[in-house]
Amino acid sequence: MKRLLIGLIGLFGLVSVAQAQITHSSQGNLDENAIAVLKKASSYLESVKGTVTLTMLDSQKKQTSKQLAKVTYLNGKYSLVMDNMEIWCDGKTIWQWNKTAKEVVINNMPADDEIDLLNPARLIANCQKNFRVKYIRTEDDGTAVVDLQPRSAQSYHKIRLLVNEETGALRRLEVHKYDSSREIYDFSKMKHVLLKGAFRFDVSEHPEAEIIDMR
Repeated sequence: MKRLLIGLIGLFGLVSVAQAQITHSSQGNLDENAIAVLKKASSYLESVKGTVTLTMLDSQKKQTSKQLAKVTYLNGKYSLVMDNMEIWCDGKTIWQWNKTAKEVVINNMPADDEIDLLNPARLIANCQKNFRVKYIRTEDDGTAVVDLQPRSAQSYHKIRLLVNEETGALRRLEVHKYDSSREIYDFSKMKHVLLKGAFRFDVSEHPEAEIIDMR
């Protein structure tokens, strides 16, 4: 499971566009406005839980599927719980538990240069290595729009992040593919909490599970 890919309707109205601030580095031009937004988002995702709604749109912007999941993020670890699937990551290992098939697939954490869309905290932490980042605008409601364009070939041409510019709260993550289809992750009811736990799948609690160890 090298890439965990489980997908915006145009935004209208007046927007306030800040003048881009560009600096130069060994990685190329850096958009300081975008970096500032992403730093806040990264800090926000250090310890938070809530829900994410995944909506798949085809090339005609028609919805093809929609799914709700409960998510928890803690310092690079995460869990995602859906009706028939649970995914747990302790920062080193990933367990994907399929309740219907009664099997758990175990994998190592993807390398830093591999994109894990289920883990936006890690995606943002590695964004300057894997993407060219660009600040687009800030909407009237305070939502900053930042685009990530992959440095290496992917099945998509950009990832768009919608972030509360003041708090850093991640509101939406959009994956824009070359065929105009999209994966949209809407984050809601997110709140900071004091979290603890191993973020590991307890195989002993599911003796009926078939274990598929891909490490």
